[in-house]
Amino acid sequence: MISQDDILRAKILIVDDQPVNIQLLEFLLSSSGYQAVSATGDPTQVAPWHAEHRYDLIILDLHMPHMSGFEVMEALKPLETEAYLPVLVVTAEPDKKLAALEAGARDFVSKPFDPVEVLTRIRNMLEVRLLHREARDYNARLEQTVRERTAELQRFRSAMDATADAIFLLDAHSLDLLDVNDGACRMLGYERDALLAQTPQRLALGTPEALREQAARLAGQAGAVAGAAASRAPELAEIELARYDQAKVPAEIYWQLQPGAAPGQAPVLLGVARDISERRQAQERLRHMARYDSLTGLPNRSLFFQTLAESIELAQDKEWRIVVLFIALDRFKNINDSLGAALGDELLRQFSNRLVQCVRIRDTVGRLGGDEFGLILTMTRDQQDAVYVANEVREALRAPFELGEHHPTLTASIGIAMYPDDATDPETLVNYADTAMNRAKEAGRDGYRFFTAGMNVQVLARLDLEMALRRALDNDELVLYFQPKVNLHTGAISGAEALLRWQRPGYGLVFPAEFVPVLEDTGLIVRVGAWIIDTACRQIAAWARAGAGAVHVAVNVSSRQFVEGDLEQEVRTALERYKVPPELLELELTETALMSNAERTIVVLSNLRELGVQVAIDDFGTGYSSLAYLQRFPIDKLKIDIAFVRDITTNPNDAAIALAIISMAHSLKLRVIAEGVESRSQLEYLRRNRCDEMQGFFFSRPLPADEMGALVEAGKGLPPEAGGQDTPAQTLLIVDDDVNVLSSLHRLFRRDGYQILTAVSPAEGFELLALHPVQVILCDQRMPIMSGTEFLSKVKEMYPDTIRIILSGYTGLEAVLDSINRGAIYRFYTKPWDDIQLRDNIRLAFHHYWLMHGTGRRVGLPDEDHTAL
Repeated sequence: MISQDDILRAKILIVDDQPVNIQLLEFLLSSSGYQAVSATGDPTQVAPWHAEHRYDLIILDLHMPHMSGFEVMEALKPLETEAYLPVLVVTAEPDKKLAALEAGARDFVSKPFDPVEVLTRIRNMLEVRLLHREARDYNARLEQTVRERTAELQRFRSAMDATADAIFLLDAHSLDLLDVNDGACRMLGYERDALLAQTPQRLALGTPEALREQAARLAGQAGAVAGAAASRAPELAEIELARYDQAKVPAEIYWQLQPGAAPGQAPVLLGVARDISERRQAQERLRHMARYDSLTGLPNRSLFFQTLAESIELAQDKEWRIVVLFIALDRFKNINDSLGAALGDELLRQFSNRLVQCVRIRDTVGRLGGDEFGLILTMTRDQQDAVYVANEVREALRAPFELGEHHPTLTASIGIAMYPDDATDPETLVNYADTAMNRAKEAGRDGYRFFTAGMNVQVLARLDLEMALRRALDNDELVLYFQPKVNLHTGAISGAEALLRWQRPGYGLVFPAEFVPVLEDTGLIVRVGAWIIDTACRQIAAWARAGAGAVHVAVNVSSRQFVEGDLEQEVRTALERYKVPPELLELELTETALMSNAERTIVVLSNLRELGVQVAIDDFGTGYSSLAYLQRFPIDKLKIDIAFVRDITTNPNDAAIALAIISMAHSLKLRVIAEGVESRSQLEYLRRNRCDEMQGFFFSRPLPADEMGALVEAGKGLPPEAGGQDTPAQTLLIVDDDVNVLSSLHRLFRRDGYQILTAVSPAEGFELLALHPVQVILCDQRMPIMSGTEFLSKVKEMYPDTIRIILSGYTGLEAVLDSINRGAIYRFYTKPWDDIQLRDNIRLAFHHYWLMHGTGRRVGLPDEDHTAL
């Protein structure tokens, strides 16, 4: 048995040309108790050293001067008889893993590595290495015994090597491999000596327990035969043997038990294995033929129903919808009869290939028989997705098929049924889809029908919406609203974003979320996008004539408009038509739109930038955000997505993302706009952290064009910055849910001349912190929803310069002590407090703050620090 001391005394060599890597690994090993650790930065020394010291483990880098890790492993191979070297490769080149293992390494770890993972792998490798060494020592002790048996075994050598089957001879007691034949070496890819060095378990002959049980069973049968009892036929078993390259060899094996060559010697367990790969492949072909259509290769009706049953079972747990499309080719019989069965089969093959292209990987396509096919779609949304697929199938049929000299076209009738709306079992669901398909045929073919009338009503409503949107452009039903943008440095209106609205007759004003997705899906967004650019330029010119002056307007550009339309020409035409200065127009693109065709995007945006048009990235931080593309594209502004602004004053993660965007943008000479600003606290937090512009309901909702013009003419702006003053005030924030405590503390500290802010909850505290520069925070520990330590921990992340103090009568100090140790709390004082001591210590806190920030501000100090903890 291998003990803990054996492992810790194992000889380990670290090979790396970087001293810092050697130091890190030496520290990791020595601190874990390993006693024999050596290191070198010269890879040429490894083989000579190993020949002398016989290391149990070599931790090896791959990329080194003079000699690579691969060359080191090649030099070590003559010194090792095992197939794998005692080498753990640790490298920063993860793509070299397979090559390293093929070169002989036992394991591979990528840099930077996890210390726990590395130590675990080192221990596992050492256990295997020491077990192998122990096994070799044991084999040496048995060498004499094996030599004694050699004479007898040689009699079987010729017969063993003459057979193509693999033969294994094992000591029935120790289960060591005594001999193998040439067939075993060929089957498993080993040289004879290397194969004999393996364990039966490593070769997948069986576990020690299973082999001993097999030997005992055979010994029992032999005893029964000797006693004239009936003997059972050999028991065949199917196993998968492990080759040298770790590939599996399916085999059929049976065992025999041979008596020992001499009295007292252990019997020999003889196993004969036959490769059954061809038989397995034939069985697999038969199984495939039973489950897949031989003409198209698609799942047949049986497998289709089985897959549908499994999909329904999964959907029950996930609350998904399963959609079944039953597809029948219209008038296929006419083509099959006129062109012949061979070309009819070819048409079905071509159609099945097109059908597979219409669905996602996780969906299932099957042939249900003849010219009928089925689709299984897993949906997490409504039935509209099924309509998209049905239309894709219809479009796939519109292209002519290539059947020699013939080029027929086809249509299809499609029935749609849904789980769990229509049925909950596979048979009923397919039958309902079949019924709906027949209804589609009856309605004139080349169409689709849902099984239930209710779903058809929803589809018709969607079609009605599409038709109404197509009329909306022609009937001037679309209008633009404008949401003001405000400069956070000056407080003045800096422009507006144009937002699309639909004045639908009989419905009133329709908001974009209800109809823009339909514009995107149908491609109408390309025409509408051009209309928006034209209308925005027309409105800019109208404001200039009316006296509002130059108003900058930002227009959203969809990815589909950018790809399918001629954006550059649309912008140039609109600017020229209304004589609008290009610098007054700004295009807002999402990161998806930018990356849809990067090279073309760069050309188009560069041309517009030269013209004077500005470009902003909308919803920044939710897509491909990276410095690499920010540097490639001609961009002027970034818009912080509303998702990061909504909780910016209370969520440290959102605040950190927003501040990172601001810092990154400014380092790249870009301006930053925050959208969705709805409160004064959000405004002040963004203003204090150097955000350039904002828009949101706090300043104004989107307005019609005339109201927007009036707002600009009136010169409305933001209120002045909260707490702004030349010399920073000494501001103390007190947070306590007990209003009596707040009142008492306010009276206590107001004599010291502080600006005192009070909050009855952490939420109100966050708002005050966003509105005012605060130096010292005094907070109660026990409050509903959020404790004082939790509140101050978040404050530390968002306002790390503040001095944070807990004042509480709560005696459970464990959480408080933890927060002090992590730096979230500066001091802890208990209730009831001593007025003099508390006042002195708050003065000390302000003094500490001003010392850290080097303002030179003088604060009256007490004689000593009366700290409670």
